[in-house]
Amino acid sequence: MAKIITVLGSTNIDKVISVPRFATSGETLHTPNHQIEAMGGKGLNQGVAAARSGAKTNMITKVGKEFDTSKNMNVENLSTDHVMVSETEETGQAYITVSAETGDNIIHIYGGANADMTAADVRAHEAAIAESDFLITQLEIPMEAVIEGFKIARENGVKTILNPAPMPENGGLPAELLQLTDIITPNEHETFLLTGIEVTDEHSMLHNAAYYFERGIDTVIITIGSEGSFFMRDNGEEGIVPAFKVSAVDTTAAGDTFIGATATRLHANLDNLAEAMRYGSAASSVTVSRAGAQPSIPTEAEVLAVLDAHK
Repeated sequence: MAKIITVLGSTNIDKVISVPRFATSGETLHTPNHQIEAMGGKGLNQGVAAARSGAKTNMITKVGKEFDTSKNMNVENLSTDHVMVSETEETGQAYITVSAETGDNIIHIYGGANADMTAADVRAHEAAIAESDFLITQLEIPMEAVIEGFKIARENGVKTILNPAPMPENGGLPAELLQLTDIITPNEHETFLLTGIEVTDEHSMLHNAAYYFERGIDTVIITIGSEGSFFMRDNGEEGIVPAFKVSAVDTTAAGDTFIGATATRLHANLDNLAEAMRYGSAASSVTVSRAGAQPSIPTEAEVLAVLDAHK
């Protein structure tokens, strides 16, 4: 039976401009490029990544009345049956500046309809979560909606994947949410904000993992940029999956691609974690080599071609 992934999360219209380098405070910097628009949002990015890697993917999200779902979410394997429309807010917006010098980005988010999602909204789409193998969510929607989704997943034996991004600068995450999480996928900065343990080497990553195990999480994946990703399970299994080396054009959606693609390969008992993460790493390498969020996310055939080239 084909894997079913449900993504509960954000949809944004990304407004992207490429600059030669990031300006310093107070500096005016000219650029030969104008702003372009593309679909994004951590939730939609992860949903597109899962769908393009062949999994039937349910997208639970909320948009504004002006949003054209049939046009903007026209992705094979991506179900839009669970897209809700806000009566009061516009579709979320992301303002992204990409440095041509490094490929890095700076992102500012307007929540809009994403911030209008409630626990009741999520409960209304319980059936989509219940039929899934994995539920993925992030923190660009209200915490009450995230927790409700994970409660439904736990009630129905569905594995939960939490991408704790963007991490609150203060206060951490609710203990209830961590207890409902099976797999957590922070980057170096996000895990530091939560645990207070700076990621400097493998020893520090082990200490970060122990923090999550103590709070009921079975599996920890810490993405470490161009170095790849660290993983550890509560059973002691651990390792580092290297990144595929490419020339970065735009790192937007790299982490989202990694998470969505990895989930499509994971077994229910997580016994192939490193293998699934390698697939996700290959997918992410394609994403960073192209501009934009959703437009840069690869198909399954493209990811398999990368893996085949690195046998």
